[in-house]
Parts: sequence; structure tokens; C-alpha cells
Amino acid sequence: MTLFRKEPWSLVIALVLTAALASPAQAQRAVPRNWHLLSYDTDSVYGIGAEKAYQQLLKDKTSTPVVVAVIDSGVDTTHEDIKSILWTNPGEIPGNGIDDDHNGFVDDVHGWNFLGSKDGKSLKEDSDEATREYFRLKQQYINPDSALTPNSPDYAYWKKLQDRIEKPMVQNKMTYKTMSKLQENLNKCEYVLKGALKKDDFSQADLDSLVSADNDVMISRNFVLRLLQSTGEKDMTFQQFKTEFEEYLLDLKRKAEATDVMPNANREAIVGDNFNDIKDNHYGNNDIMGSFAFHGTHVSGIIGAVRGNGIGIDGIAANVRIMAVKVVPDGDERDKDVALGIRYAVDNGARIINMSFGKFFSPHKDWVDDAIRYAESKGVLLIHAAGNEGSDNDSVPDYPNPDFADHSRAANFITVGASGNGVTGSKIAGFSNYGKKEVDVFAPGVQIYSTIPEGNKYASASGTSMASPVVTGLAALLASYFPDLSAEQLKYVIVKSATPLPDGTTMVNKPGTQDDEVAFADLSVSGGIVNAYEAVKLASTLKGERTKSETKVKLKRGKRD
Repeated sequence: MTLFRKEPWSLVIALVLTAALASPAQAQRAVPRNWHLLSYDTDSVYGIGAEKAYQQLLKDKTSTPVVVAVIDSGVDTTHEDIKSILWTNPGEIPGNGIDDDHNGFVDDVHGWNFLGSKDGKSLKEDSDEATREYFRLKQQYINPDSALTPNSPDYAYWKKLQDRIEKPMVQNKMTYKTMSKLQENLNKCEYVLKGALKKDDFSQADLDSLVSADNDVMISRNFVLRLLQSTGEKDMTFQQFKTEFEEYLLDLKRKAEATDVMPNANREAIVGDNFNDIKDNHYGNNDIMGSFAFHGTHVSGIIGAVRGNGIGIDGIAANVRIMAVKVVPDGDERDKDVALGIRYAVDNGARIINMSFGKFFSPHKDWVDDAIRYAESKGVLLIHAAGNEGSDNDSVPDYPNPDFADHSRAANFITVGASGNGVTGSKIAGFSNYGKKEVDVFAPGVQIYSTIPEGNKYASASGTSMASPVVTGLAALLASYFPDLSAEQLKYVIVKSATPLPDGTTMVNKPGTQDDEVAFADLSVSGGIVNAYEAVKLASTLKGERTKSETKVKLKRGKRD
């Protein structure tokens, strides 16, 4: 698991711990893989009605291309459902090693990698922000408990860091030890099952049909089958589960060692920039894919995977160009990278930016806020995942956010919580963050089927990371058919057209709790789930307010400030 908006592995692991003793999951009505595009009135799922909008409202309409920046972990530029919708920099000649458009980024053909080195490497693993801040204050004060005045804001900040780092460390070490033992058992089962099945990877269906007189085979079969069933994903193979589990284990190891390992070592060795200087802004490389682009590829497919090509999936937006901006490692993204990533996207023509990441500490929030204001001034809409902690964003700040130091608020920022399909599991994702003030809308974010890297593959994933690009896709759809709408108008349409739960449910389980009921209307500003059909109807009634200067910024490439 990473600390950005990936699948909520804490929930999966809770099931894994009891999977060996659990009963097989009960059969439930099958839900279409593209459920998030469907409608309750025709398919009995909590989708956004995108297909209905295309069929009934947009059938004979003409769209214009919209550039959407995906600020994330990278995008698979070779994927069959994505490669034809990639944004291409018109001012750059690919592969000549020259900064043809003089924007400071050499060969940025499809975007830029702010985690890269000049020799082509990329930073994969980084620390979390709380650890970086914990070490910074310890280095600055040696003993902050005695050096800081107890009543000062700095001391309160230090105590918050201690709560985040020191107290969970003991539990993290115990959990890591338990999970390492589970991994040993998993490896033993893998060896046994590969021999019994005569194949390197296997599915739940393979295990269901496996019968053997060998007791070790059947013990391994039952153990692994229940682990796979505990994910709730019928198509997940053993190797997919193992890969995701190993990512979770690596993150757990990093947390367990948080106070023992210097947090900036990887960044310094690979990227080599001064991460405390926002003016040191021309670093990285053009490798927007790299070896860890699962998250960004999945997000991109949700937004705009080619519609109607007869393969894979259909994205939400039919006329989109994906610009990849790589800033998110395994660990917390840096404020500097986020700020520069936003500016890069704006300067290079993005009209909408998806940000499926977040963290609890933001030491250079002013840099990010300046970038958000810059995007606002250029008419660019930012869409952000609310987070997967099952917590109230009104009480526990999540970064980035639209709240500025002067108590004003960005008008071009949408925060998105995750809803379920209304058939299986909770109607509102139990992991989703919420907030009557800080979360604007909910959108489908459970078991969303989309593109993944390495070989034109597809898989399901859950998280507000998946809900955010659903809204981004909707925003791109609206912008392509109603190009004169401003960023503020796009937000107005999306929030205003969000609808209550379509089956009439008003009370839902409060995210992060087992059985604490709360009114769904109280979980967000809109009190609803985004609705593409209603959004298109509302958008058609508005007179666009997008200015000529904003239009010029979108169609022509600007130089960096």
C-alpha cells in the first residue's frame, strides 16, 4: 500500500488476518464491470448515468478535445486503450534531446516526470511527510520537547508529529512481524499449488476445481482461496494478490522503520534537486511511465479509455487527451512536485487536472496554494480524492485542499468521496473520507474496472482514487460538449446536479464505523452522487463564461512563470 489514494489495503488486510478461518463468501448478484457508467433506472446500480447521457442527450452533438492532466504515479503510454488519447506536445520534437519549445523540459512529449534523474532513473519509494517533518524538527532542535515552548504552535505541531510517528511505530512493528509470517506461509502455499496445478498463476476458479488426495495441497488450496475471496474481487489471480500484498508489506516496513531510517536519502540520491527550494524547478526527466505506473494508468482509463473500440473498457469522456505528470512515489508526494506539476499542466494546456493522492501534513502548503491560485487564474479545474481513512475532512485536514491561509477558498477545486454500487457491500464506501464542508460530492469508487500497465491488461481497484477520475471524466465530458463553460461553472454543474441515492435510501453507515448510521446528505456539500445525465441537462441551460484569455491559454502553450 502507498500513502496516496490507492486501494484501501487496511480493509483488505483486516479480512486477510481472519481469512484462514473464514467461511467462503456468499454468492451475490453479479454487478457489471462498467457499473459506474450505468443508471439505477435501467441497471439497478448506483452509476452516474454516463451511458444514458450519451444515448439520450449527446447522440447528435459535436464535441471538442479536452486536455486532462493526470498528476499521479505515471501512465502506461503503450496501453491499447490509452496510447491513442495521450496528449502530445506540439512544440516538442520527440527524442532529439533538445528543449524545442524552451519551456525548460527536454523532450516532454506526453508530459513530465518530476521524480526522475538526468540519467533516466526514477524515484520509486519515498518516505511519508510526517516522517520527513519529524526528522526535520529533531535535527533542528535536537530535543524538541525541551527546546520548544510548550504553548507555541511549533510545539503543538511537534506533538502531532510524535502522535503520528512514535505511537504507531510499536504496532507497525508487530503488524509487520505478523504479516511477514503470513508472507512465508503464502510463499509455501504458492510452491505447493504451482506444482499441483502445473501453472505459475491461478485464479479462484482454478482453486475451486482443484481436488487432491495430498493434504498439503488441500490445506494450501483452502488458505489461498479464502485469501482471494476476502478481497471481494472474483477475477483477482494469485499473482495479482501477491504483488499487491508485497506493496502493502513494503509500506508497512517503511512505517515500522520510520524513526530509524533517514527519510530523504532516496530523493537526494536519485532526483538530486533541492527539495526545499521551489525556484529549483527544472529537474526530472520525460519517463512518464517507469516501472510503477499502475495507479496512474488505472486512473487514466477511468477518465478516457477509448470508447467504442471493442476492446477493454470505455472511459467516461469521449474526446480527451491525457497529459501525464508524474509526482507520486510509493510514499508521500512532495509539496514542491505537486506545485510544479500543477503549473506544468496549466502552462501546457490542461483544462482539468486529476489529483488522486493526498497526505496529512503539508509543510510547504503555500507553494501548492500558489499553484492552485495560478490554475484558478487560468480557468483550470482541479479534482481531488478525499482520502481513504474513513475520517471527517472537516476535522482532520487532508492535503492538498482549497483552503487558503487568508481564509479564502479556491473556486476551481472539487473534492470527491467514494460510493459503492448499491448492490454489494456498503452503499457508501466504508473507507471513504467525508465532510459536509470539505467534500463536495461522492462518486463510484468501489471495484472500478480499468486499465493497468504491462501488457494491455485490466483490473478492478477501489478507493477515492477511483472516484476522483470518475468526476474528472464527467468534467471532461461537459467541457468537450460545452466548451464555453468556465472552471467555476463546471464545478457548479457537477455539484448542483449531484443526486441523492437513487433507491430512496437516506441513512447510510458512517464511513469508518461498523453500524453508526448517518444521513447521506450530511456527508458532503452536495449530499449526492454525481449524475452525468442531470449534469448534461443542467449544462445545456447555462451561458458559458469562459473568457477569451482562458481559451487562448488552453489552445496555445504558455511559458512558465
